[in-house]
Amino acid sequence: MSRRGFTLIEVMIAVAITAVIGVMIMGAFQRTYATKELTEAQEERFGSARVTLTRLARELSEAFLSDHYDLTRFPRERPTLFRGKDGGAQDDLLFATMSHERLSRDVKESDQAVVEYTVEPDPDRQGESALFRREKARLDEEPDRGGEKAVVCEHVSTFDVQYWDWKKQEWAREWLSNGLEHTNILPTRVKIRLGVKGTDGKEQLFETQARIAMIRPLGF
Repeated sequence: MSRRGFTLIEVMIAVAITAVIGVMIMGAFQRTYATKELTEAQEERFGSARVTLTRLARELSEAFLSDHYDLTRFPRERPTLFRGKDGGAQDDLLFATMSHERLSRDVKESDQAVVEYTVEPDPDRQGESALFRREKARLDEEPDRGGEKAVVCEHVSTFDVQYWDWKKQEWAREWLSNGLEHTNILPTRVKIRLGVKGTDGKEQLFETQARIAMIRPLGF
């Protein structure tokens, strides 16, 4: 029985086939890893949107107005207010709420705060917008100033808020508790739509509703 080794050509062909298979396997691994990264990034964006809506709905459910305040300190209007401004696809929302959480036992704060949500350019991502949340733990005569402000959701394309007018039985695009139409009253429900751009550039919309328990000013 004769024993014959591989020729040079056969060895080269075998090496080439092995190399091609190796490249294909490596490419498959890279594609799998890239897909995994995109999926995780997508889920992170959408997860942030869900968390933001849950938090906002909780804060809105504890929104309030109060008639109990110092008239000498606040001669023009009460320090508690509810202001929802229509900005097309990017609305502004500011309201007083009893959902403030004290992070330190000795801090001189109550459960009352003014919270504001706005869509602004993302300072860390050129051409992108983000949803900012500002919280001011003390009610005073300047609700539009002060407090702590931070990004709560990135890659935001839509922040649309509507308010249920229980008298007219319809959704309102704006709500001003110190205005003429909705003076000293809150909506019974608030509907929020939050649009976030996915990693593919397409918008994904998330929606929730919050029910406000105390729609009339408190007397204490």
